Amino acid sequence: MTLSRRKFISQTVALGCSAAASPLLTPVTFAATPGENRLVVIILRGAMDGLDVVQPYGDPDLAQWRPNLIAGEAAGSIDLDGFFSLNKGLADLMPLWRAGELSFAHAVSTPYRDKRSHFDGQDLLENGGGNADASLTAAGDGWLNRVLSLMPDTHVETAFAVGRERLLLLEGAQDHSIWSPESALDLSPQAERLLNQIYGSDALFTETVQMAMDLSKTNDTMDMGRGRNGPIRALAQFTADKLNDASRIAAFSVGGWDTHNNQSRSMGNAMEQLSEAILILKNRLGNNWQRTTVMAITEFGRTVAENGSMGTDHGTGGAMLMAGGALKGRKVMTDWPGLDESDLYQNRDLMPTSDVRRYAGWVLRDMFGIPLSELGNIVFPGVDFGDSPGIIAG
Repeated sequence: MTLSRRKFISQTVALGCSAAASPLLTPVTFAATPGENRLVVIILRGAMDGLDVVQPYGDPDLAQWRPNLIAGEAAGSIDLDGFFSLNKGLADLMPLWRAGELSFAHAVSTPYRDKRSHFDGQDLLENGGGNADASLTAAGDGWLNRVLSLMPDTHVETAFAVGRERLLLLEGAQDHSIWSPESALDLSPQAERLLNQIYGSDALFTETVQMAMDLSKTNDTMDMGRGRNGPIRALAQFTADKLNDASRIAAFSVGGWDTHNNQSRSMGNAMEQLSEAILILKNRLGNNWQRTTVMAITEFGRTVAENGSMGTDHGTGGAMLMAGGALKGRKVMTDWPGLDESDLYQNRDLMPTSDVRRYAGWVLRDMFGIPLSELGNIVFPGVDFGDSPGIIAG
């Protein structure tokens, strides 16, 4: 893909302003589309343990696999539906569950199998491809970029990738710029006049600098870095502000899910960040929350059995989280495979019974009206979407 002059300047200026200031912020991508519905995709990097986040305490075989990590009332988990319970680390999201603004899909995965590499698994998750050998699409682009190609009337500010980390999810033929909640350009009046004298005839450069200066004013309303969760807080606030403006699609990542040891502590930190990000989105979006869906997805799950370090290792089947006022929520959607050893994948992992792309496809169809035929041909090639799981209200 040829790098346009507009893309080069917007990316270069943004990175030049923010590279030294935002090493802790993960990427967030924005897309402006017609309509009022909004979508946020959160990549949970490190392989979230779905069996710990959404705990199948009603499965009689759970206890034998996790004698120390065992869930249930004694561990403080919160009952959802009589079979599944929610990890207490996400207790702050229970008001969303009760309001029908939170759901989960369990025993899901991408087509990625066996090798269990974070890098390969994340690439496949963000690429959205995956045939029999779980390879990427020919273009190696991101599925959210392909979604944009199906939406009419996008404009020059179609997408923003915020942060320094690569986000394959939006890479591809649709142009996007790189930005950060800290890519502000705080100039003195003298410096601003000097820039105008030198580059005033270059409309593109002037436009890009003006965006950076405007962002300085926006950042004044954000909690940019206080405390352990300062970076994720700023990211979520920035995301909500963009979605309240012209953007309709956002994507960013939350790390910390690789829990080989001391899982309760390390995953607790990750759950705290995820919970805070979702609640900031809800509060800051205001009425727009009712037209918003958040999907949190991860590259693969973790082993059913705990290891000797009070953690879990790389697995296969896992869970995804969905939140938002647009949901017909309060559901754990699954074709539960069971945890008997004979039911496990390779006698070690939760058996995937559904494709995470199926749920993403139905969200895209119901939120943006994209036909399943186009989603199956272009966005998620070859996926059988089956019947609607009823994620979105209405």
